[in-house]
Amino acid sequence: MEHIQIALQMAKQQQGLAPVVEQPKPRLEVVKPALWDRLSLLRSNADALERGRLVSLSRSDNSHVAFDMMRTRVLQLMRANNWTTVAITSPTAGCGKTTVSLNLTFSLANQRDCRTLLVDLDLRKPQIAKTLGIHNPPRLENFLKGQSEIEDVFLRHGENVAIAPNSLSVRLAAELLQSAEAAKALKGLKQKLEPDIIILDLPPMLSTDDVMAVLPSVDCVILVAAAEATTRSEIDLCELELSQKSKVLGVVLNKCRYSPEKYGY
Repeated sequence: MEHIQIALQMAKQQQGLAPVVEQPKPRLEVVKPALWDRLSLLRSNADALERGRLVSLSRSDNSHVAFDMMRTRVLQLMRANNWTTVAITSPTAGCGKTTVSLNLTFSLANQRDCRTLLVDLDLRKPQIAKTLGIHNPPRLENFLKGQSEIEDVFLRHGENVAIAPNSLSVRLAAELLQSAEAAKALKGLKQKLEPDIIILDLPPMLSTDDVMAVLPSVDCVILVAAAEATTRSEIDLCELELSQKSKVLGVVLNKCRYSPEKYGY
């Protein structure tokens, strides 16, 4: 498998984020809502996982360390600011935002005192089900319209991760994402599953207005850029637009082919 390198730069004081001084003490006893046990188990395809480069799941590739470092920084900043929902997007298609979303999710799975949800809100071109090799995934549109329940769309991985894949694209995606029904459905996730972190895999920013439609429902955003593909002007434009509606938690530089082993351990 091709080696993956990720460079992560987390935005801090320049974005007005609270400095990380002292972290809340982890829960000594994790009591999860009963609804978690009613979620169907995630059954993924091993070949699909390898093709999707989900290094945080097997942890057999050293690239998972980059996602573990990302996980720790994300957790620290979100806990310090009392945030729950983080959106992950990119300037254009092909930057690897879904791969980053999944690897961050599975890295968080190893944080036993943290309950994590991942929702595929790239409604025009959903990729999570394909990347995981899930057959017959649910239709997320029905859930966002209030026509189905949480247990109809979420699949559980282990004891502390639940993923909502999607099967079909939605033509009027932006209109659905900024509807009152969708806002109510996302709010219900916090009330019924009591997650510590909700990750929303969003579509690319510069292609549609879907990202701007969902920003009122998120606390912060991670922008994924592709090395040798994404331009500086595209990153600047996205950061400017995001900063007007939310907090930019950081920028991930994905698909780096070369990285010196300066800090090998």
